[in-house]
Amino acid sequence: MKEQQTFTDIEYSMRKKNTKREEFLEITDEIIPWDEWVSIIEPDYPSGKRGRPPMGIEKMLRMYLLQIWFNLSDPGTEDAIYDSYAMRKFVGINFLSEGVPDETTLCKSRHLLEQNGLNKLFFDAINRVMVETGHMMKGGTIVDATIIDAPSSTKNGEKKRDPEMHQTKKEISGALG
Repeated sequence: MKEQQTFTDIEYSMRKKNTKREEFLEITDEIIPWDEWVSIIEPDYPSGKRGRPPMGIEKMLRMYLLQIWFNLSDPGTEDAIYDSYAMRKFVGINFLSEGVPDETTLCKSRHLLEQNGLNKLFFDAINRVMVETGHMMKGGTIVDATIIDAPSSTKNGEKKRDPEMHQTKKEISGALG
């Protein structure tokens, strides 16, 4: 069952542009097999028979991934979800019906993943899926072809200008030729 849209959801749907963060989170939301990952965590996750009921596994996993992707601390992740519509939407929190899990809950959930080696498993799986779907490059070269003004140089042995270094001719012919 799909939850009812909030006024914020309606307001954000009227924007002309999505942010890069929002696009990234939408892509990862589509390509991650959430049910499969939840079933991997489930055997190690608290059952809720003692103490307060645990937060949903998927919600905590989503918070953990935000923490890793955006290099956030436990309290920083909690704050970011309160502050960012894109992150709140990714985690699936509707302020009308629930709050953001606190930093202590996230810390315990994170430790559970780390103690069972699941963090490495998910990291490798995300990287593999991102490469397979063309959303992450494994290799390549980035070239900065910015042309800047600089004084001509005559600081060579002959105190003369290099005739092949006239403006950008040598670079362009080398790059295109």
